[in-house]
Amino acid sequence: MAPVHAKLIGRRLLSPAVLLAVLLAATALPGPASAGAASTHGPTVSGALSALLRAGSIEQTVYSQDLATYVAAKRAVGNLSGTRRAELQAVLTNTQTLAASGQLIPSRLAIAFLTLARNRQWWTTEPLLGASQRVSFPDSELVWEHYPGQGIQIQWLGTFGEGNGYFAAHENTHLHQLLAEVLPLATARAGGIAWEYMFTFDKGSPPWTSGLSQGTAIQLLARAYSRYHEAALLTAAQQALGIFNTPPPQGIRVDAAGGAALYAQYSFAPSDRILNGFIQALVGLYDYTQITQDPLGLALFQAGDTEARALVPRYDTGSWSMYDQHGESSLGYHELLAEFLQHLCERTSKGPPLGTPAPLTADGIYCTTAQRFTADLTTPPVISLLSRSLRTSTRAGVTVSLSKISYVRLSIKRGSKVVWTVAATVPGGHPKLLWQTPGSPGSYTATLSVRDLAGNPASASGTITLKH
Repeated sequence: MAPVHAKLIGRRLLSPAVLLAVLLAATALPGPASAGAASTHGPTVSGALSALLRAGSIEQTVYSQDLATYVAAKRAVGNLSGTRRAELQAVLTNTQTLAASGQLIPSRLAIAFLTLARNRQWWTTEPLLGASQRVSFPDSELVWEHYPGQGIQIQWLGTFGEGNGYFAAHENTHLHQLLAEVLPLATARAGGIAWEYMFTFDKGSPPWTSGLSQGTAIQLLARAYSRYHEAALLTAAQQALGIFNTPPPQGIRVDAAGGAALYAQYSFAPSDRILNGFIQALVGLYDYTQITQDPLGLALFQAGDTEARALVPRYDTGSWSMYDQHGESSLGYHELLAEFLQHLCERTSKGPPLGTPAPLTADGIYCTTAQRFTADLTTPPVISLLSRSLRTSTRAGVTVSLSKISYVRLSIKRGSKVVWTVAATVPGGHPKLLWQTPGSPGSYTATLSVRDLAGNPASASGTITLKH
């Protein structure tokens, strides 16, 4: 059965039967080829489409539609210049790379060519965009985001988050429209389906997926199924568990000791330990399992819950949260992590899904950490001067003790005269601030003015002695 393409601008709601047919069409198709660098000797886009048509994997109408989309995008690039040309060319190149690497498979055609078509539409008719600016199209519920140098791309987390908002507000028409659009855009992956990102990000090349967005997807699908009892929604949620049970790069499961597991933020970066995405994935698995009573969902949740209980305390510096194992969170990610932890706190306080007995230890870890991170938002930073003696005429580092990531301004005076100022956002710990020390030895007064990411101020001062 050939894949069914989403309309470029969705204008009708699909019935449950059609939704199910769309989903089964996607999941019955072969899985994607292994990820890797695109071969310059691989097939072209037109060649890949022709091969799929000859093999009977797609119908003539799909072939003609997608080829027309590709040709139109190539022509549009030739008529553009500057930023518009660069953005559309990047999306075109991503599509060509998929074809050359053998990853332009039938179930991926819908999202690949929708992305190409939407970018041609935007960069030929719409205004230029700022970084991370989100946009939408008439009669469509998909959320798109501008990634400079990669065009506009479907923001799956934003899209599924919007769907959760529609569910909570009982905006059934919008929710049905959103679901009708997203189901045909799922790609066969990791023995199930996944909503993939089709652009280069950080060290990852398309197509890649995310535990954060997929966890939000199964949460929405299970919720919608509980309300509408449409078989396609339950089937999609079940199929979407595949990446949680499969290691990278196809899936996002990173096994830990004792049967525990971490669900990675990015399928291309299994070594990254990004806590906010992991916690939201567990919230999604919890809600899915609570609604569906699926034993697989329970097993996946319990494996992740075991690892999360061990990880969460390590991400609390005592004054702020860590984003990953290397650095502190930005303000937005700190607030997001506190929110996700509170959601998981509320759920696990009632016991694990399926009504099994609550764990006997560490029950409050999510709750207490959420409370601490919330308190951090109103707690001023603590700073003090550590450097007391430096050399003259050097690019010296003035070391401070700082409780959390903050914006710090260092002002140096000799007597009443300011001889040096510098300011920077620095991490908590013992960061250094530059001082190009003068050639005159003696005592200098250092004043530190600090404001954390939430706007809480603090200050400190001390004396630094310069010596030859």
